[in-house]
Amino acid sequence: MLIAGVDEAGRGPLVGSVVAAAVILDPNNPIEGLNDSKKLTEKKREKLFVEIKEKALAWSIAEASHQEIDEINILQASLLAMRRAVEGLRIPPEHVLVDGNKVPKGLQMSCDAVVGGDALHAEISAASILAKVTRDHEMVELDQQYPQFGFAKHKGYPTKAHYEAIAEHGVIDQHRRSYGPVKKALGIE
Repeated sequence: MLIAGVDEAGRGPLVGSVVAAAVILDPNNPIEGLNDSKKLTEKKREKLFVEIKEKALAWSIAEASHQEIDEINILQASLLAMRRAVEGLRIPPEHVLVDGNKVPKGLQMSCDAVVGGDALHAEISAASILAKVTRDHEMVELDQQYPQFGFAKHKGYPTKAHYEAIAEHGVIDQHRRSYGPVKKALGIE
């Protein structure tokens, strides 16, 4: 049975898109060291990112923008990005394992939500790595445009340094206006 694992990265940050990935692994071409992306070093994630793309039967990366997050909320935007990732696979899976406790609506195949799935299923681990590395790369690019915010370091998460940068420089277009700290900075709380 062709099983796709799906996961997302970037629900908590105050800036940027939420990124999702879907992966169908090749049972005849195993990948060593797959694990929840948060439990791996950046160097290991980068290495696996390349290996997953080379060895997987199919993979897809999709997003929901910061505007979509503000329009439909982060949960719905995460599910939308996950659905887009599954629909983007060049080989349709027969079953989908989704990290978390909800499955995206509108998929044409059976799905199971698996809490903590990124540590339990290699397919979800692979998806978590593709999603996290892609989002981290986007934050490094955003850091080049706005070095005063330190996005390459904190990846857009609500850290002390990020709050201080918002206080000093204001918000940028890519900040999520529906998030409390951004609303507060804009005076629309």
